[in-house]
This record gives sequence, C-alpha cells and structure tokens, in this order.
Amino acid sequence: MLWPWRRKTRRTLARIAIEGPIAGGTRTRVLKALDQVSRRECPALLLRLDTPGGTVGDSQEIHAALLRLREKGCRVVASFGNISASGGVYVGVAAEKIVANPGTITGSIGVILRGNDLSRLLERIGVRFETVKSGPYKDILSPDRALNEAERLLLQELIDSSYGQFVTAVAQGRGLEEEVVRRFADGRVFSGAQARELGLVDELGDEERARRLAAELAGLDPEHCKTVTFGKAPGRLAALVPGRSLLETIGTALRLELAWAGQPLWLFRP
Repeated sequence: MLWPWRRKTRRTLARIAIEGPIAGGTRTRVLKALDQVSRRECPALLLRLDTPGGTVGDSQEIHAALLRLREKGCRVVASFGNISASGGVYVGVAAEKIVANPGTITGSIGVILRGNDLSRLLERIGVRFETVKSGPYKDILSPDRALNEAERLLLQELIDSSYGQFVTAVAQGRGLEEEVVRRFADGRVFSGAQARELGLVDELGDEERARRLAAELAGLDPEHCKTVTFGKAPGRLAALVPGRSLLETIGTALRLELAWAGQPLWLFRP
C-alpha cells in the first residue's frame, strides 16, 4: 500500500530547467533536483533547456544522472527553447525524446579550447613573467607566450578525445551511427527544423507539446497531471532566458567563454 503523498507524487510530472551556461553551479543545482525527482519516484520529467552549452565535465555529469533516472523508469522528454547548443545538446540527448521549436538554435557539436597570447602586448608595456615549473607542459596556455608545436599537438589530442566522447553520446542517444553524426558534428549550428531532418530532435513544438508528450509516455493525463518544477535557479543565474534577444544571448555566451579561456568547453559560438 502506498502512502497518500507517494500516490500523489506518482501523478506528478517533474520539470527541471537549465537556463544559461552549464558550469559548476548549474551542475550542482540540477543534480540535486534530479535526486529529488528520483527519490519521489516521479513518473516523468520535462527537461527545459535554454543554454549555449558549457564545460565538458559538468555537461557529462548531468547527462549521466539523466540516464540513471531513466533506468529507474522515469520518462524524460527534453524541450529545446531559444537555444540549446553544444553542451545543451549533450545533456539533451540523454532524454528519451527531444522537442524543439522550429527556430531553436541547436547543434554546435564540438569542443573548443582557447587561450590568449598576450606576449607582444606585455612586451610593449614592459611586463615579463618569470616561471618556475615542474615539467615542460605545466604552464601550457600561459598568456605570456605562444604555444609551441609539441603543446599544440598535446592539446589537439585532448580536444579530439573529448570530441569523440561527444559524438558517441549523440550517436547513442539519438540512435545514429557515429559516422553519420561526424558528418554534421563540425561545430555548425542548425535551426530546430534542420535538426529534425538530421535526427537530432524528434518533434517540432513548444514546451507545452513536450510536457504533453512526457505525460503521455508516463501514462498520465496531460489535462489533469500536476507539473512541479524542481531546482529553481536563483535570478542571478538566469542570464539566458526566453524573451531575451538573440544578440543578448550570444553576448553573454561570449563573455563567459572569455572568462573560461583555457578550459575545454562545449559552448555555442556564432
């Protein structure tokens, strides 16, 4: 016999929103919310994504947690909003179904690692770094000098490895061959309509359509089931939300990319 609150929870459709770049704070919040959804045994989850992407490890951890939730029987449907690119795609392909708006910006499947070579500027203003290091690669991507060929090769191998993981996740999540994914996983972006043609999304529609689909998959009545949002983000993290202009969205993404220079990113770039 189920307790009354458990019976009520089993008629609840959970919702989690990822808005803005995916980094440590977002990961912590979303993982905690997913744990709550799991413990309460919600039969379905609507995952709302409005993100340009983010750091590799954080995206992978959310992806893995979503797969574990699905293994427990929770039906997961992702809804792509204004933008769900790069790391947003990685997280989204962990869902059973993906619904995107026709004009959603998505894709940008790839990895970028960028540093800043300020050596000429530093020389002009008379600044010089003195470096003591334990190994030849410890100061790789230091801003006071350019990369040498050995360092560039090392970093390219890192990027290629991470890219391969990304391609595998997309292929497995969408039921595609890896070779097929590699044909379009070159960093380019797509509209939601184009993504559907490629097999990256299942349906075109808004968040309400995704909610109804999640309810139907779980055997719930879309008209009467209750939707509860878990892990609401503080206002200061909601930098990229529906309703903001595309220019504002891209500007915020680029500012964060510069702030994260030197970290492998799955982040949308125009």
